[in-house]
Amino acid sequence: MAKDVFGTEESIGEVQIASEVVTAIAGISAAEVDGIETPAGGVAGKFGKSPSKGVKVNINGNQVTLDVIVNVKFGYSIPKVSAKVQDKVSQAINNMTGLEVTNVNVRVAGIAAAD
Repeated sequence: MAKDVFGTEESIGEVQIASEVVTAIAGISAAEVDGIETPAGGVAGKFGKSPSKGVKVNINGNQVTLDVIVNVKFGYSIPKVSAKVQDKVSQAINNMTGLEVTNVNVRVAGIAAAD
């Protein structure tokens, strides 16, 4: 189970990041991928009103494993869109937190009508 807050001790103090921040980064990053259902007005659908909905995170030390649930728009390649979600989520978390992303598991829960 993930700790609520994690971080590292630096020479001038400790940096702590709530696990909810990692889930939000993952949800927002996944929603930005072309082919993922994101209705007008923000991140919704499987993510609900919060970008962290539909994302499960497990942090162990400086490594993180994620499960991301998405809806893919009709007509898009599920394997290609899923790979883009994995790449985008992994890069965003690594760049913003410094955590090493070991796995991004994508679960396609449904197909949504294309725009």
